[in-house]
Amino acid sequence: QVQLVEFGGGLVQAGASLKLSCRYSGYADSVLMTGWFRQAPGKEREFVAALPKRSTVPQIAESVKGRFTMFKDTAKNTLSLQMDSLRPEDTAVYYCAVTYGGLITDPSNWHYWGQGTQVTVSS
Repeated sequence: QVQLVEFGGGLVQAGASLKLSCRYSGYADSVLMTGWFRQAPGKEREFVAALPKRSTVPQIAESVKGRFTMFKDTAKNTLSLQMDSLRPEDTAVYYCAVTYGGLITDPSNWHYWGQGTQVTVSS
């Protein structure tokens, strides 16, 4: 059973940086990718970034490209999302997740989720 626990959210001002982390356990060899999504109030869950299991090059959503990046520390079983130049529209609950395959931008193709961590960006 895969378990994911996010931490590192908080309240920051526009233009600031924040790093989210996600500690994982119980990975099966069949896990294809790890990733991050976010969900703002009244909106659908949105793809943010994904990292293939044996790659260090993340796929980043256009809405955050150039400001966000994702990396993994396998020694610490931790995924991280580095967010720079934050904007008020980045305010959301951020979730880490894992998938065994499928279209990565579709939340329904992701099989395990963390509980989420709130990020609030004030203007």
